[in-house]
Amino acid sequence: MNKKELITKLEDIEWEDFEVKEAQTNLPKSIWETISAFSNTAGGWLVLGVKKTGYSYEIVGVKEPEKMEHNLLSALRCGKFNKPITPKCKKYDIEGKKILAFYFPKKSPRDKPIYFNSQNNTFIRTGSGDQRATNEEIDNFFRTASFEEKDKELTKKTIKDLDIETIISYRRLFKESNPAHRYNSLTLTEFLHKLNVLNEGKVTYGGLLVFGSEDALVEEMVNFRTEYLEVPGKSYSDANTKYTYRISSEKNLFSTFFDIYERMAQKIEVPYSVKGGLRDDDPPHLQALREALVNLIMHTDYFSKSNSRIRFFTDKIEFFNPGALPKKLELIIKEDFSMPRNPTIAKIFRFIKLSENIGSGFHKMINGWEKHYHQKPIIMGDFDMYTITFPLTTTNTTINTTIKTTTNKEYEILELIKNNPHLNAKDIAKTVNLTVDGVRYHINNLTKKGIVKREGSSKKGKWEVNK
Repeated sequence: MNKKELITKLEDIEWEDFEVKEAQTNLPKSIWETISAFSNTAGGWLVLGVKKTGYSYEIVGVKEPEKMEHNLLSALRCGKFNKPITPKCKKYDIEGKKILAFYFPKKSPRDKPIYFNSQNNTFIRTGSGDQRATNEEIDNFFRTASFEEKDKELTKKTIKDLDIETIISYRRLFKESNPAHRYNSLTLTEFLHKLNVLNEGKVTYGGLLVFGSEDALVEEMVNFRTEYLEVPGKSYSDANTKYTYRISSEKNLFSTFFDIYERMAQKIEVPYSVKGGLRDDDPPHLQALREALVNLIMHTDYFSKSNSRIRFFTDKIEFFNPGALPKKLELIIKEDFSMPRNPTIAKIFRFIKLSENIGSGFHKMINGWEKHYHQKPIIMGDFDMYTITFPLTTTNTTINTTIKTTTNKEYEILELIKNNPHLNAKDIAKTVNLTVDGVRYHINNLTKKGIVKREGSSKKGKWEVNK
């Protein structure tokens, strides 16, 4: 049987990602890699008693299901992994053959990495299946596990390593935003202590990032940089040059924010409108971009080897953040949830009214952009990054209507295909957190709905989105 027929037989399972194992008599050794990968990535179902050959699935059954279930759960309870893992189990009888299905949910950032026997056995889920995590990926897990701590840690720098002009500009904005605040009467040192920029005479990482001199930042943060690029095309492939304008900033975050925001504001259409008898120069879609820029600054993992990046294409603006969201986006929005990766940086920017908490910040981005462009920004991510893409053009009405009937994964895949029609299933799988088979399943649905079609061969062809 094919994948669709197998899914039909196991119809009560919510299929997003799954792995089958033959496992007729014993638990296969590769089962631990899959459990680690599911726990560290996006969760998934482990199905025992099914043999996969190519794209075909054969139900072979588990000979002693009770014994196998007991052996698996006992191993999970008795220290096989570094953290407790409790899966959900379902049992099936198909054509007289027993099948066991275990759901392993995604673990919270504070519990990762999940590994068995030794840290070297940390796995993640990619388009090609279970992959051993690199040292950099394992380091990222540990940084994320201490989500609210890193920017509070102390550097060896002192107040003389901060840029005094930046601090003066910030205090001026602070007073304008909070004219009656008691912090306005503090001395400079007292003020910086209250913001957690200084602690015990040393500068915190958060304080250095926001107010540090360029020399101090380069010395302490070897890979620190924020990139802004204006690309003359819808992608690099159709641009006649890599960029026409670039800001590659090694300045502190306060200066970088204004350099990039002022440039973006010049590039965005601001229609003439009147509010309270005065011209409104701060419409919702401009506020959405400002919120996205502050969001990038507050949530970037500054200890990653990757740099935060903004790319301004002819049809979209893309914010790339090397640092995962603390929860699924739906929950952040629903719960108005707030847990910034860099709380010191967040506090500094919120004091001058440049940002709200993370939940309402996403509301501002989504609603503000949709109000002007009639399209919502596209937010996608993986365990160590996420992107927010703001479309600058309106999509064909027929396609928009059809998209309403697609799943979230199909919508993500469709946006990737629009931006890069030469992607193959393996490339897409790496971005959307599915197996290659999972991507093919969703693309098949999009093809049946008449939304996409393939032109040319699987290797050299390209995708076309129907108009």
